[in-house]
Amino acid sequence: MQAKTELEAIAARMAKRLPAGLTGRHATAIPGFQLVRRETAEEHCELYEPLIGLTAQCRKHTLVAGEDYRYGPGHCLIAGVDMPSKTTILSASPEEPFLALALDLDRELVARLSADGGAVAPGIPRGAAVMPAEAKVIRAFSRLLELLDEPEDIPVMAPLLVREIHHRLLLGPQGGWLRAICAGGAVVNRVAEAVRWIRANYKSPLAVPDLAKSVGMSESSLFRAFRELTGLSPLQFQKTLRLYEARRLIFTRASNVENAAYAVGYASATQFAREYKRLFGEAPKRDATRRQARAGAQASPP
Repeated sequence: MQAKTELEAIAARMAKRLPAGLTGRHATAIPGFQLVRRETAEEHCELYEPLIGLTAQCRKHTLVAGEDYRYGPGHCLIAGVDMPSKTTILSASPEEPFLALALDLDRELVARLSADGGAVAPGIPRGAAVMPAEAKVIRAFSRLLELLDEPEDIPVMAPLLVREIHHRLLLGPQGGWLRAICAGGAVVNRVAEAVRWIRANYKSPLAVPDLAKSVGMSESSLFRAFRELTGLSPLQFQKTLRLYEARRLIFTRASNVENAAYAVGYASATQFAREYKRLFGEAPKRDATRRQARAGAQASPP
């Protein structure tokens, strides 16, 4: 009951800060802390950087790291490394929007907090996990949100609350997974380094043997561990990042289809269109047209 009341308080406070129409992700005065509001039940393809997300209102469906999650108020999604994700808000409206809090996951902080010991999940962990948030985690998030109304206290109090959230998650049922993903040893760290390299260089040609050598692994070891962590091979991971960015460029009308293909590193617009349809289910132009029509219908008065 306490957790439910706290979530209701979070939703009410968020609704005041983000009134109807202010959809999307919104940065705050606290570094790495964002507020999320969505008003329509629709799909979003985005790259999760390492983060801790707490859902406050409504439900969502997320495909990330090769796993399918359906969850709602009081659940945390944690991405331990950069991860492409496909998320569908299952129900949302201007009157009852989807609301969530997002905080950057500090991998170095987790490693420091884990230095005194604690169980580490065996093997290579998946790069993301979903779990019910314990009441003390929800309360710490609520206090972080309340702190936005006390800007003079942010420099002192925000780091303490961020540390508390990481600490409480480590004490919870997914603490072993969190230790493994952030402080699980050389193999996980090397794969995480490879993920970061692909993220920073996704437009460039990818030679997996060279990438493996740069992170100190054999090609076969990197391939196997990379797939276990992300659910994708290195080349599939790169391709997904390219297609997500191209889709964003097309949807925001920052580029036409052909230019978007070249902008993200494709040498062939035909290959781009084929792979785009395979991932998203529709050709790029048709996908963009449908998206624009849906946006127009939602913007029109009833």
